Amino acid sequence: MVSEPAHSLITVERLTRHYRMGPQIVHALDDVSVTVRPGEFVAVMGPSGSGKSTFMNLLGCLDRPDSGRYWLDGQEVAGLSSDALAAVRNRSIGFVFQSFNLLPRQSALDNVMLPMVYAGVSHAQRIERALAALDAVGLLERAGHRPTQLSGGQQQRVAIARALVNDPLLLLADEPTGALDTATSLEIIGLFQRLNRRGITIVLVTHEPEVARFASRVLHFRDGRLIDDLSQDAEVAA
Repeated sequence: MVSEPAHSLITVERLTRHYRMGPQIVHALDDVSVTVRPGEFVAVMGPSGSGKSTFMNLLGCLDRPDSGRYWLDGQEVAGLSSDALAAVRNRSIGFVFQSFNLLPRQSALDNVMLPMVYAGVSHAQRIERALAALDAVGLLERAGHRPTQLSGGQQQRVAIARALVNDPLLLLADEPTGALDTATSLEIIGLFQRLNRRGITIVLVTHEPEVARFASRVLHFRDGRLIDDLSQDAEVAA
């Protein structure tokens, strides 16, 4: 049995997640064990239905495994209550999605401040930290713009700033370039690489080999199983 290593940020041991679809049982994730160290940039790949999204949902404490164990920064989280999982998500994990998930009527600044509302941060601190996060992604001058006034790449930068604003241990990105053109995708991947060089641990789900080549490690899933765990020399996007 794997004991949670002191130097790891993520350790999952024999994670399994099954879903019932009518009379059938779908083995979405089947006996997966993996460790991620602080500061790694990991790409998660696989065809549709391979288990990569289920794996991401479990890492993000958005779902619970049917069996297996999961440690995040030394805390075993797989068996926590819904309230405790929500607290872990807000404190320790930043999320970036393909569709940006920005509030259309709110400014970039307001969108970035939103996670801090749930964290109980004072209004003055929310503004200060949100402006710093927007500055970190190169959008300080667009703080007052609404999403409809921003390009797709700029909207994704706002979403990344929002994910960073609570200083998470882990940044989870689910197909973050899927809605972007090639040039803008490279800009976003370059931003992820710069954040990673600052020490932020990143786990990124993608179906695009062109995106995965910028990570230093690639996990390949198929039929709910982890079939490859490969280190590589990451290309530099920016």
